[in-house]
Amino acid sequence: MNIAYWLYQTARSWPNREAILSGNECFATYDALLTRTASLAHWLQHHHGINRGDRVALFAQNCPEYLEIMHAIWWLGAIIVPINHKLHAKEAAWIIVDSEAKIILTDADCNFDDAPCLQTVIKIADAAYNQAVSAAHQDKPADCDSNEIAWLFYTSGTTGRPKGVMLSHNNLIHMSLCYSLDVDQVFGSDTALYAAPMSHGAGLYNMIFMRAGARHLIPASKGFDSAEIIDLAKTQKNLVFFAAPTMVKRLIAHSKTVNYQGEGIRTIIYGGGPMYAADIDEALDYFGDRFVQIYGQGESPMTITALSRDLVKDQSHANWRSRRASVGTAQACVKVEIRDDNGKPLPHGSTGEIAVFGQTVMQGYWNNPDATASTLNNGWLMTGDLGHLDEDGFLHLTDRSKDVIISGGTNIYPREVEETLLQHPDVFEVAVIGVPDPEWGENIVAYIVMRDEKPAEKTLLDHWCQSHMASFKKPKKYFFVKELPKNSYGKVLKTELRQLSMEKS
Repeated sequence: MNIAYWLYQTARSWPNREAILSGNECFATYDALLTRTASLAHWLQHHHGINRGDRVALFAQNCPEYLEIMHAIWWLGAIIVPINHKLHAKEAAWIIVDSEAKIILTDADCNFDDAPCLQTVIKIADAAYNQAVSAAHQDKPADCDSNEIAWLFYTSGTTGRPKGVMLSHNNLIHMSLCYSLDVDQVFGSDTALYAAPMSHGAGLYNMIFMRAGARHLIPASKGFDSAEIIDLAKTQKNLVFFAAPTMVKRLIAHSKTVNYQGEGIRTIIYGGGPMYAADIDEALDYFGDRFVQIYGQGESPMTITALSRDLVKDQSHANWRSRRASVGTAQACVKVEIRDDNGKPLPHGSTGEIAVFGQTVMQGYWNNPDATASTLNNGWLMTGDLGHLDEDGFLHLTDRSKDVIISGGTNIYPREVEETLLQHPDVFEVAVIGVPDPEWGENIVAYIVMRDEKPAEKTLLDHWCQSHMASFKKPKKYFFVKELPKNSYGKVLKTELRQLSMEKS
C-alpha cells in the first residue's frame, strides 16, 4: 500500500480542515493540500519524467511546501531522498550521486556541479513551482507494493560516509502505527509542530498526524526558537512536537524567564541523545506530564523503545528512578534483545549489543551490500549501540559503539571530521572526540599533530572545515599536541584523550 493514500483519504473525509499552518496563518486546508500534492505529482511525472522507483532529492529548510513535496513523490510511487539542510553543498552532492537522484527540489542558493546525475534543479516556491501546484489535479496515488522503497534516509557510520537506509511503505506504516500505540495517542485536534529538521525524525512523524487529520505547523523561523514555540502554543493549542534533549533544556530555561509553564503544549517527544536525569526532573517539575521518550535509529526509524508519558512521570514503582533513566520498553512492532560478540542473546542485566527485529527494520542500505550484510543478521538489526535490559524489560543504554558524537540532537561522526582535517596540507595526524557539555550534550574536540612543526592556527582550521563540510561539524576546541597516545598496534587511544579533555575543562 502507498502511504500517500492516508493523505488522500483524510482530504476526502475532512476537506475543510486546516492542514498546514505557516506560523499562525493557514497555508492549506486538506482539500487544498490534496490538490497541490496531486498537481505537483502530475507535473513531476509529465514535465520531468519522474516515475515509480525514481529518486527525488529534497534539500531544504522546514517550510510549508515540504509535506506536499514528500507526498507528491510518494503519489507517483517514487522515492524521496530528504537531505539535512545544514549540510555543505558538497556533502549534499555526494548523497545525490549515491542515490542517483534525477531531480532535486531546494531552497538553497547553491549549485550542484558535483552531481552530474541531476537532470533538473527545481527551486521551491518559484513561479514554475507555484504554477505546477495550481493545476487542479486530484487523481489517486499510484498503487504500490508495501515493500517498495518510499524513503532513502541517509545516515552515517564509523566510515564517515553516509549510507542510504531503505525504508519501505510498510516500514513507515508500522512506524506510524507504533506511534499511536506506544508513544502518544493522536487526535484530529492536535497541532504537529516542526521545530526539528523534517529531513529526520520530525518529518518521519508526519504520516500519523496526516492520517488523523491534524494540523501541521511550520514555525516562521523554520527551526527551534523557544520564544516562538511559547507564542505558538498560546495561540494554536494542543502542540505536539519532537525535540532533542538539548532543545528541551533550552525551552525550560527560557520558560522560567517568562513565567511560562507549558500551557498549549500537549506532548513533547524527546530522543536523539542522552537526557540527563536532572534535566528531565526539572522539565517535569516545571511543565508537568507532557513528556515521552523514544529511542530509535534511521535503520528502525523512531521505533526501538519508548517510555510513555505515564512511565516518565511515575514515582509509584520501587524502581521508578531507574525506569525514568532508561529509554523504555520495546515498541509493539519490534522485539529487542541484547547480544554478545558472537550474536547470541544475553540474559537480563548483561551488557551487549542491542539487536532489533520487526516490521520497522530497514530493507538494507542502498547499493551497499557489504554494509547491509554486516548490519542485518537474519532480519535482526545490529544497532552498534550497547546496553542492557532489566528484569522488567526496560532498556538501558550504556555506550555507543559506533563512536558517534551527539551534539544538539545531531549525529556527528568523528572519522568524517578527521578525514576533512587531514586533507589540510599542514595537518599530520588528528583524533576527534566528543566531550560532555551541559547545553549541547556533547561538544566536538580535535587533537591535532601539525606537520613539520607548522604553526598551530585555530582560525585557519576553522575556515578549512567550513569550506569542506557543514559548520555544525566544526570542532569547538582544538588541542595541538606533539603526538597522539597510541597502543602497541598503533591505534589512537581515544579514552586517554577523553580523560585529558576532562582534566583541561
